[in-house]
Amino acid sequence: MAAFSQLRSPGLLGVTHSPEAPDDALVRSAQHGDRHAFGLLYARYARMVHGILLSRVPPHDAEDLVQDVFLQALPRLASLREPAKFPGWLAAIARNRATDFHRHTKNDVPLNEESASIESVAPASGSRRTPHTSAEAHAILDAIRSLSETYRETLILRLVEGMTGPEIAARTGLTHGSVRVNLHRGMQMLREILSQKATPAAGGDL
Repeated sequence: MAAFSQLRSPGLLGVTHSPEAPDDALVRSAQHGDRHAFGLLYARYARMVHGILLSRVPPHDAEDLVQDVFLQALPRLASLREPAKFPGWLAAIARNRATDFHRHTKNDVPLNEESASIESVAPASGSRRTPHTSAEAHAILDAIRSLSETYRETLILRLVEGMTGPEIAARTGLTHGSVRVNLHRGMQMLREILSQKATPAAGGDL
């Protein structure tokens, strides 16, 4: 996060955008060198980028790669002709960065075998975490990781990053219909997987 501290300084154009400024206004300002505007885009889209990465790479690598994605996006931003397409454009950079990560990682760990701490992927919560809830969170995350990439990404954005369906659609460039289908089918498959895992334990020894 420190790498982007300079992006939150006053804009180079002398314009200070509010956090509620529309994406296209921020993108246009950032294209003209406004570091403050790009910092607001970073704050607005970091969760989405983290979720996309988390659905593809180990949790302990996702955090570092978030900054890589924005560092790649910054010099390319001037080439984005339609500011309204920024969400989908950034999402594509995140997916490509995950692909590059696996291409250049020699000792790759399968996603469903990753055992990094759940604290690195779970949304902030005011409740105290217990061994039971941590183990349950690990089981859910492992189950999500076993799904196909399409459902995995959408479910992580919803369940881990805490984004709503409409927000996922707006941030990723997916249609509302696609998000609804992905969440509905993904949740069905997730419940089935968790149910199958719970069945042997519930049966006990004969």
